[in-house]
Amino acid sequence: MNRRFLLALPLLAAGCSVLPSRPYLETRRYALEPRRPAGPRLSSPRGAILLRTLRSGPGMEVRGLRRVRQDGTLDVAFYDEWLAPPADLVEAALREWLIASGTFTAVAAPGSRLSTPYILEAELITLQAEPAQARAGMTALLLAEGVGLADPRVLAQRRFEVTTPLPAEATPAAQAAGMQDALGRLFGELEGWLAASIPAEGRRR
Repeated sequence: MNRRFLLALPLLAAGCSVLPSRPYLETRRYALEPRRPAGPRLSSPRGAILLRTLRSGPGMEVRGLRRVRQDGTLDVAFYDEWLAPPADLVEAALREWLIASGTFTAVAAPGSRLSTPYILEAELITLQAEPAQARAGMTALLLAEGVGLADPRVLAQRRFEVTTPLPAEATPAAQAAGMQDALGRLFGELEGWLAASIPAEGRRR
């Protein structure tokens, strides 16, 4: 009997070492690059502007898609995420959007040696899918470069928040597309606000 027990030990050990099989779930990554719709460009650009590094609001530094449940609690997707931290993608997309708009003669990045009469500071505060809608939110501060050693002066400040409808039981891909659409609409409002807040070339304050 002892001999039979000893012979069974390797089989028991092998059985204990096998973990329950789990299905492999591949991480799905989504782009975040809303494109400005084709349309007429401004005939009188507003000089050059410096777009400073976009800041991330609380909780906006993670890549996972942010989703609000029916009960109002927040869920951050584990297998569905953006290609990079959202603020990095939004900054790159906003830069391309402003270039395509023709609102400015140039859109400079931090570290540029170009002298820019205007400066835009922004913070991404919301980018999430909610029941029946997607939401994007951003704050923006528009500055005019100071003369000589003077500090920049504030021209305008505003908070933007835009929603776009989502289908019932939207898939993660549909949620990501909805958030991108909401962000594009926000960029459109931001573009119009900038054009209204800055006089055209030759008519500066």
